Amino acid sequence: MTVSQSPVLEFPAMLHGLTGAVLRKVRAKGQGWAREYLKTGGFTQPRQMLQVTPGEVLIMHSGADSNLLPYPRWRVHLFSDVFLSLDEGVPKEERQRAREAFESFCLSTPWGALHHVVSPRPRRSAERMARRLAALVRFWDVLQGPRYAFWFEREYTLEELVEDIYGKTLEAWCPEGSVSVREHLALTVERMSRATREDCMEAVLRMIPVLVEVDTGFKHREELGDPGFLRERLATLPPKDFEDISSAYKYTVSMQLADWDRALGRH
Repeated sequence: MTVSQSPVLEFPAMLHGLTGAVLRKVRAKGQGWAREYLKTGGFTQPRQMLQVTPGEVLIMHSGADSNLLPYPRWRVHLFSDVFLSLDEGVPKEERQRAREAFESFCLSTPWGALHHVVSPRPRRSAERMARRLAALVRFWDVLQGPRYAFWFEREYTLEELVEDIYGKTLEAWCPEGSVSVREHLALTVERMSRATREDCMEAVLRMIPVLVEVDTGFKHREELGDPGFLRERLATLPPKDFEDISSAYKYTVSMQLADWDRALGRH
């Protein structure tokens, strides 16, 4: 009888350690990746990789990273600093192309896919978010081993992490639900990747009432709850602004609602 082996999960060694050391290594690697891109037009995986053992905790948000207990940990949220070094090391006219190439490279790795889903960088269009979420689906099995720290005093499974960040987005795209978070995610990717502008608008319109209900900071709740008002505002958004909320990612939709709320206050 053959015993199936669980896939081994490896993350860049630079992401494990004390905060200051991780930041130095990440920034240095970003500079190295910038030089590599200018020389070859591509990126290669870091040479030093460490196995992530099942049950190990990956810190995914600064709100879950306590400096009260200074000991080495997986500080995946600090990977964001690599983009600063990458931008600094690439000429301005080449930066956008470099960013696109770097994201494609990252999405081919479990650690890069995880980062781009938990901390998605602008822009967050339906097309772009579908690629990011699809990468997470590809690496789903191997990423189920660790636990994820996203807020203080809470360690998530992968399912719980995705549900916390994207639960409302998944419901907006697939309101009929699904058997599991993974299946719900895969169905959302399928719909999001081939969505028309009207499909995106309907998903955003399903997301907005949920956000208005939970955010007590909005002052013009009646208008923000009016489907006619919302359709009109969505229809008149500049293409780039509509694209950025077209995935129904809750943080970008919330920012757009806040803009409309402030604009209503000026009239």
